[in-house]
Amino acid sequence: MTDTGGAPGGEGADTPTPSQGIPQAPAPGSSESKPPEDHSASSATPPRGWQAPDAQATPEPAPPTPTGWQSPSAGYQPDALPPFTGQQRYAPAPGGWNPHGLGKPGVIALRPLNIGDILDGAITAIRRHPLLILGIGAVMAVISAVIGFFIQRYVLADLESLAAPGTLGPGATEQELRDFVFGAFGDAFLAVVPALFVTTFLLTITAGLMAAVMGRAALGREVTFGIAWQEVQPRLLPLLGVAFVYSLITTVGLMLCLIPGAVAWAFWALAAPALVLERGTFRQAFARSVKLVRGSFWRVLGILVLAKVIESFFENIIQLPFTVGTGVFSSVLTPGKVYVPSTGDLLLASAGQIVSGTIAIPFVTLVTVIVYLDQRMRREGMDIELARAAGVQPPQAW
Repeated sequence: MTDTGGAPGGEGADTPTPSQGIPQAPAPGSSESKPPEDHSASSATPPRGWQAPDAQATPEPAPPTPTGWQSPSAGYQPDALPPFTGQQRYAPAPGGWNPHGLGKPGVIALRPLNIGDILDGAITAIRRHPLLILGIGAVMAVISAVIGFFIQRYVLADLESLAAPGTLGPGATEQELRDFVFGAFGDAFLAVVPALFVTTFLLTITAGLMAAVMGRAALGREVTFGIAWQEVQPRLLPLLGVAFVYSLITTVGLMLCLIPGAVAWAFWALAAPALVLERGTFRQAFARSVKLVRGSFWRVLGILVLAKVIESFFENIIQLPFTVGTGVFSSVLTPGKVYVPSTGDLLLASAGQIVSGTIAIPFVTLVTVIVYLDQRMRREGMDIELARAAGVQPPQAW
């Protein structure tokens, strides 16, 4: 056995051993017994023509499988994946993953959302947390109704004095008629501008509160008013500043010219959610909103306008029973008569505003917050961060 460790061309090489295998029969002639490349061989190199046993056991490429048969270990075939729709960025993986995203641990799916998903997410959040969300909406609706009542009462008192008998008679001059029209228009303008400012201001504050609620509701976690307030309280003063500046600029822009107001309204709509969820500063909130909206201006503007249209539709339906019996219908039937609602009419209208605002205000603000989350999922991959925060087990590709 000691001679087997010699050179491959020696005597021991003719006797096969288990470590060498079975050599092939040499061809006639002694020149083939010692090939030219034997100068690089060593005691660890097998003879020429030797094949390792495991090399013989290595299977050749498998023959074509029958048509229609797929190996269970072949994995996902390219033609088995769902078609790319522009919203999917991750291939489906085993383990219960949603092929349309990274799952839905909370009220929204963790993927880029469409308009239906955004509206459904707002309604689902209200259904899952009705006391919290509607409670916040009720508080904001009461504040809005009280401020609106005093504004209208002050302005309508001036309208009543203008419309008093004897103010304008058949012999009124053209200048008197012009002064009356512009005076009434100016009073109405003074009533609309503060009401619009107050409404936008309260909606922005509510959006900050709803951002704290949605930040946990999107992950399927428990959320209470105390938890939401704990998130908002350290940033309350910057949030008030964001709401004031945003309301002032959008109101002035809408009153002076519709286009600048609409541009500011859309580009800065996500400032309040960005301030609360990203824990930034006053300037960073506006910069983040502009960055997220840039490139998707028309989409964001369309979603916000649709939310406002739905809000107005629900408000008109809910407020309709509260306007029955007041002088509104009599003013419609007699358009030539100047209608000045009484205090009772204003109180009744304010009650309807509170009831409708309790539902409408949270809906609009939740849509705004979901648009913020959707833009971050589309542009920054926030769906992956939310899935990790929700404790969803990631696939191998993470």
